[in-house]
Amino acid sequence: MMETAVAARGRVWHRPAIGQGTNDHAEWQALLDALAVARELGATDIVLLGDSAFVVAQASGTLRAGADFAPFLASYREHSAQFARVRIRRIKRAQNLAGIALAKAWPR
Repeated sequence: MMETAVAARGRVWHRPAIGQGTNDHAEWQALLDALAVARELGATDIVLLGDSAFVVAQASGTLRAGADFAPFLASYREHSAQFARVRIRRIKRAQNLAGIALAKAWPR
């Protein structure tokens, strides 16, 4: 079962049990969720941070999105067009506050 988290302005938005999919599907959904949170917060100039090299490369256009991920990319383009400026940057997993929040929800 997939779940996502978005961290922004000192807060975490968590969506548990959002359906079946791979880690890459969950990473894409988290990116789309981040756009929704940014819109909800009234942001116009945003920087999206993610630790998935695969998703960051597809969203930034440096890696072609295959058929399985093309709908995510189309949705990303549609929703990111609503902002004055959107930048996306890859960060290390240890810097990913949303990922850290999810890890704390599932202690080992």
